[in-house]
Amino acid sequence: MADAWRMYLGGEWVESGNTLSVTNPYDNSLTGVVHLAKAEHFTHAIDLAEKAFDETKRLPSYKRAQICSAISSGIDERKESFARMLTMEMGKTIREARGEVGRAVSTFAIAAEETKRIGGELMDLDWIPGHDRRLGIIRRFPLGVIGGIAPFNFPLNLVAHKVAPAIASGNTIVLKPASKTPIVALMLAELVDETDFPKGAFSVLPAPGGAASPLVEDERVKLLTFTGSGEVGWGLQHQSKGKRVALELGGNAGVIVADDADLGYAITRIVFGGFAQAGQSCISVQRIYIQSGVYEAFLEGFLPKVDALEMGDPLDERTDIGPMVDDEAVSKVLRWIDDAKAKGAKILTGGHADGRMFHPTVLADVDPSCDVSCSEVFAPLVVVAKYDKLGEAVEAVNDSRYGLQAGIFTNRFNDIWRVFEGVETGGVVVNDVPTYRADQMPYGGVKESGMGREGLRFAIEEMTEIKILAVNLGAGD
Repeated sequence: MADAWRMYLGGEWVESGNTLSVTNPYDNSLTGVVHLAKAEHFTHAIDLAEKAFDETKRLPSYKRAQICSAISSGIDERKESFARMLTMEMGKTIREARGEVGRAVSTFAIAAEETKRIGGELMDLDWIPGHDRRLGIIRRFPLGVIGGIAPFNFPLNLVAHKVAPAIASGNTIVLKPASKTPIVALMLAELVDETDFPKGAFSVLPAPGGAASPLVEDERVKLLTFTGSGEVGWGLQHQSKGKRVALELGGNAGVIVADDADLGYAITRIVFGGFAQAGQSCISVQRIYIQSGVYEAFLEGFLPKVDALEMGDPLDERTDIGPMVDDEAVSKVLRWIDDAKAKGAKILTGGHADGRMFHPTVLADVDPSCDVSCSEVFAPLVVVAKYDKLGEAVEAVNDSRYGLQAGIFTNRFNDIWRVFEGVETGGVVVNDVPTYRADQMPYGGVKESGMGREGLRFAIEEMTEIKILAVNLGAGD
């Protein structure tokens, strides 16, 4: 029988009487049962977090570092349990799940280091006459209660990117995990509960979206950090009525392959970037722009590698592509492919599904206005197109309402800099796919891809307020 999981409310494990069955996307088997929170549970969690903030804001750096390090070690010690649960909840392959667990270990380890670097700076204020012997001491202070809403596709590491910087900066946090993947977040709560982080300072409340409204509406929540769809994220930003909001939303990442690129390496990385995790990542490669002179050679190397990807049981070590998260996601992509075909697109491989197993798909001759190109497909599907001059490729990448990350394969520095200056994204990755992310780097987008930045130091900056102490050393002279 599958385990039943109570919600974690401010240091206590609580039953609600209302439960949700979490199922494995691959075979619909029961993964676990979780107790669902109501709005009053969120309000109570905010009450507890507000009280606990009196203690967390005074925790010394070494104590916050010890807490983050203990969580990091705890994940590492239970890494296989975390990985198997990730696979059973979300459907990602066991190899991908182990990679995510490893990243979560690193995320909390980096947070432990960043507790020692929040610091501040000393500023001279005597730049003009009349300000003699004046200086400023600048420090960052925690905001208070943080509200976190996490997505289904990285249910451990993207939770870690909200929880770790909150702990590192002395804040408290109330977290709503995705309804499809709440159990891994509750496993993380078990580890936090074993540390010295004050009781009441952290809650994990599985719930339908509407129940979490206090995270948006309660003025005591000083920052709402959300990762998910643009439609939901911008709606929350509108509802927050002036609350500080950090949004990490969708994308349809473009990658440029220049004629001087190492094609073998580019192909290998783009296969990974387009089809890892069944394409269910906001920085999954979706649009590939290949310089005309190497277009045919690229496809000759690319398509066989796509066709060689193994689909199947995500717990099988040999599997490369597991299921999509649900039937609705599959149906949407099939509709988008039909629309693209009606407008002249060609299917080079794939284009169909067996249940939730979506065959890796490559489309060519796609009208840029088609959803498979201009919207976030969130599936194992890529679109290929050719270009002649770099400016055309830059313009094509920018022909999107999203702007999260982009990539370019080339060794020409002038072209790299031109893309860096010209592409409208939060980041550009050189000689790798836009799917690349190091957990300490600033991560976030422009346009409809969101606002604010994750990455431990940068998330800490979002979760803290700058205050200056302006000192007159000449008083009484």
